[in-house]
Amino acid sequence: MAYIDPNISDSRPVIRQLDDDAINRIAAGEVIERPAAAVKELVENAIDAGARKITIEIADGGKTLIQVTDDGCGIAADDLRLALSRHATSKIDGSDLLNIQSFGFRGEALPSLGAVGRLTVTSRVRGEDAAEITVNAGMVSQVRPAALGDGTRVSLRDIFHATPARLKFMRTDRAEAQAITDTVKRLMMSEPAIAFTLRDVSGGKDRIVLQVQAEQGDLFSALRGRLGRLMGTDFVENAVPVDAEREGIRLSGFAGLPTYSRGAAVAQFLFVNGRPVKDRLLLGALRGAYADFLSRDRHPAVALFIDIDPTRVDVNVHPAKAEVRFREPAVVRGLMISALRHALAEAGHRASTTVSNAALGAFTAEPAGSHAPGGARVYQMADRRFQRSDPAPVPDALFDAAPSARVDDPFSAIPDHGPLGAARAQVHENYIVSQTADGMILVDAHAAHERLVYEKLKAQMAEHGVKAQALLIPEVISLSDGDIALLMEQAEPLALAGLTIEPFGTGAIAVQTTPALLGEVNAEAMVKDILDELADGGQGTGIQTRIDAVLSRIACHGSVRTGRRMRADEMNALLREMEATPHSGQCNHGRPTYIHLSLTDIEKLFGRS
Repeated sequence: MAYIDPNISDSRPVIRQLDDDAINRIAAGEVIERPAAAVKELVENAIDAGARKITIEIADGGKTLIQVTDDGCGIAADDLRLALSRHATSKIDGSDLLNIQSFGFRGEALPSLGAVGRLTVTSRVRGEDAAEITVNAGMVSQVRPAALGDGTRVSLRDIFHATPARLKFMRTDRAEAQAITDTVKRLMMSEPAIAFTLRDVSGGKDRIVLQVQAEQGDLFSALRGRLGRLMGTDFVENAVPVDAEREGIRLSGFAGLPTYSRGAAVAQFLFVNGRPVKDRLLLGALRGAYADFLSRDRHPAVALFIDIDPTRVDVNVHPAKAEVRFREPAVVRGLMISALRHALAEAGHRASTTVSNAALGAFTAEPAGSHAPGGARVYQMADRRFQRSDPAPVPDALFDAAPSARVDDPFSAIPDHGPLGAARAQVHENYIVSQTADGMILVDAHAAHERLVYEKLKAQMAEHGVKAQALLIPEVISLSDGDIALLMEQAEPLALAGLTIEPFGTGAIAVQTTPALLGEVNAEAMVKDILDELADGGQGTGIQTRIDAVLSRIACHGSVRTGRRMRADEMNALLREMEATPHSGQCNHGRPTYIHLSLTDIEKLFGRS
């Protein structure tokens, strides 16, 4: 059977001008892909109109009703019909498309919505009478009198009823409602001075989904209040403020501590000139900024705002305006990475409070009926061996800090101490128990020292390369030809990191030097770890990123090993060094290095509160 190409015909195709209804339905397919997109367009119109209070009502995930009411400037009765015309807008005059200072500017939203649904626009300009106009699948009614306070109410019923095929691509009511909630939440973040209410009126019920009042105060206090209501108090308590400027571009907002990371990128909110965006450049910069603190399967929580001259960013590159294009992308990326790293460094050894809360949650009460004499509640704790540190000297001490004065019983008195307290014991030859003025600290010595060694290696690398120590007898390691080639490609940066390798015959390399900071180290295990990192990182990442990743692997081999008993002066030296080292609240993989329990928390565990 012969194949017939549908694109080849004997007749000459005729070029036709599409009518306005077809044009609007095509535009609706680009701009209004789902109910959440319709909500976004209508709320942004309300914000552009100068509204101070916006109410959004939806039913059945926005499929049967979307209604947005605002107290903005309104639309004059004489302009209502024009407002429903394609590419009619009050926000630009068309002379400069590179200087957009409003959310909307294309004039497509209202005619697109009217082309695919039943749209009613009711509006009143202050000092004038209210008026109303209706569009049903592209058919526009006459303007008629109506009743409304100052502002505008836009009602969209039965979205896509004129294009029923689109309804087949809609998800469940619950999924569409969640998408609307996420969209509104982002717009709420972008405008803390505006009061918002999102209601779900499905099935004749009236349920408030989100409601926030207008925030007062300066930029940071207003934003902090709004984020606390939308992202939760845990976020604002465990986030650091970000405020930096470079070459006229400002980055502000809040960034979560690495130990407050999430398992998915669900708490990343980025804005450009107040516009919510999901931009690949910004998301890549965000990953780069946290690359030193989080493993690949963890994601930071942030709410960050970029303010830039509108002429230096193009927002007209995507129908939904979700992406932007910067004139100087390298400047924006550099600002974002450096500002975030500086803000996280300012946090010092701080770890998120959620770590301690999770630890408290791990203690579970004994089942009902099991009580100690006198009715006191008994809390079950696993039977763990609690052993005081062996005061005998340990020859391979790994700390540069000067040891504290020795006493007969190193735990008999609490010396002057900082925020992380004074060491009182070591549990299972790894966990340090430290007493503070208002509670206790439990430190993972291996994780903490891993971060300290890593920061020292990075500092040495930045200055003049990591100090190396020559091995008395080079260590020969057998490897595959592919692994040897991968290592030799990175021989120069590895040498700067203190690790010198050379080919040794067929199928082997010889390790000549190792980083001096590590002391005695298993060179073979370290080399194989570095190989894993080089293989995982790939060649798409930058040189500095790969070097930092290698240093992180090296640091792990120079850290206090689990099972090693530490002296009191070593433990206290570790605590003091943690206090003085940025990012020491988490290990190189983003896990916490310590847990803080207040005295009140401890008393609660024993039913004394």
